[in-house]
Order: sequence, then C-alpha cells, then structure tokens
Amino acid sequence: QVQLVESGGGLVQAGGSLRLSCAASGRTFSRYAMGWFRQVPGKEREIVAAISWAGGITYYAGSVKGRFTISRDNAKNTNFLQMNSLKPEDTAVYFCAAAAGTATLRRSGDVDYWGKGTLVTVSS
Repeated sequence: QVQLVESGGGLVQAGGSLRLSCAASGRTFSRYAMGWFRQVPGKEREIVAAISWAGGITYYAGSVKGRFTISRDNAKNTNFLQMNSLKPEDTAVYFCAAAAGTATLRRSGDVDYWGKGTLVTVSS
C-alpha cells in the first residue's frame, strides 16, 4: 500500500500562488507516475498535471499550462504542484495520485492510490 498525504491547500486571492505537496509513504520503492487531479461538486475529477517517475515526462491540462508546474523529489518521496497566477476557476479539491501501470498518467482509471485531497479556494 501507498499512502499519499497532501498539504499546502488553502485560501488565496486571484493572481496569487500556492504550492501543494504530496508526501508518499508505504511502498515508495515502486516507480509510480504521480499526478494531481481536481474536482468540484457535480463534476468529474479531472487531470491537472502529471509527471513520470524520473521526471522526464510532464503533462498539463490546457487550463493550467503555463501557470502550474509539477515536480518531484524521489529521494524525499514527495511531489509538488506549484500553482501561480491562480484564478477563481481553479477552486477545487486537489487530489494527489499515483499510478504504477503507466508512465503517462492521464485519467482517474489509471490511478492506483489517491490522497484524501486538499481544498484550494481562489477568491476574486
């Protein structure tokens, strides 16, 4: 089992920044792709960003490209989502995710482990 614990969510004004962290424990020897999804009430959970185990492949949803950056530090079993130029439409619960079966994490069906989520609220 892998446990994922997010931190860094909170309330921020539009245009501001937040840095989300995801700390992994358990079977951290596995080479999981990591990613972040977000979800708002009544909507499907959607991919925000993903990164391959070695960090060489990244993916960003079009809505966040150029504003968000995903990174990871495997030695610390932690990955990060730096969110800049935040917009009210970024408000959501953000979930860290780990996927063993793919190097290109894109959808919820790929995910093996989920964090509990951290709420990001962007005020206008």
